[in-house]
Amino acid sequence: MLTAWIAFTRDVSPRMSECELTHLARTPIDVQAARAQHAAYEALLTSLGCDVRRVGSAPTYPDAVFIEDTAIVLDDVAVITRPGAESRRGETAAVADALAPLRRLVHIESPGTLDGGDVLVIGRAVYVGMTARTNAAGIAQLRTVLAPFGYAIKGVPVTGCLHLKTAVTALDDQTVLLNPSWVSASVFAAYRVLTVDPDEPMAANVLRIGASLVYGAAYPRTLARIRAAGFAPVTVDASELAKAEGAVTCCSLVLRG
Repeated sequence: MLTAWIAFTRDVSPRMSECELTHLARTPIDVQAARAQHAAYEALLTSLGCDVRRVGSAPTYPDAVFIEDTAIVLDDVAVITRPGAESRRGETAAVADALAPLRRLVHIESPGTLDGGDVLVIGRAVYVGMTARTNAAGIAQLRTVLAPFGYAIKGVPVTGCLHLKTAVTALDDQTVLLNPSWVSASVFAAYRVLTVDPDEPMAANVLRIGASLVYGAAYPRTLARIRAAGFAPVTVDASELAKAEGAVTCCSLVLRG
């Protein structure tokens, strides 16, 4: 029997404390605790029906656990990114090898930069964060690559956070969860917009796996808003990973099997 969903993950690097940081102050990271949280995250994905496949470890890359940034995987094609942080560009080769049997691959080329965390796909609409990690050349290349498949690409200004999906993600194809301090709600006027609790600015990140939602356990006030809107996310502790500017979408590449 084929599994409906495949989730690629990658182990926590022993050098995670050397991760790239843009908006957060550096604080000590307990690598063993991060690994335990990551293992619980993988177990949760399995319980939700994913075939979890680990890409080979990359111990010299502090940010390698955040595999989402290395590719954008659609039903039609997989786009191998060119991360905006130069220190992360070596992460993509092993991910490309893992995806090659499953999807046709295309690559973002210099001078373009593109992080997967900046790409939010809702149906055939693709929103791309205009951030320090993703530039205009990267967005233009993505537009060219995806146009034959009927995707519409829209660049979105983002301020105050690392990636677009730090500021907004989709709960379903009609609803987004958004921090209005970091991205304008007017960009998503076609959707029902839920806003995060003001005391939980990092709470806009949710991972969709079919009809299931995975959400960080650190945001109870926003979680209450999500539940009040009729959704039932499953929570997982990602607090140690969050010290490296990571969240639940960052730690996997989820695709249809």
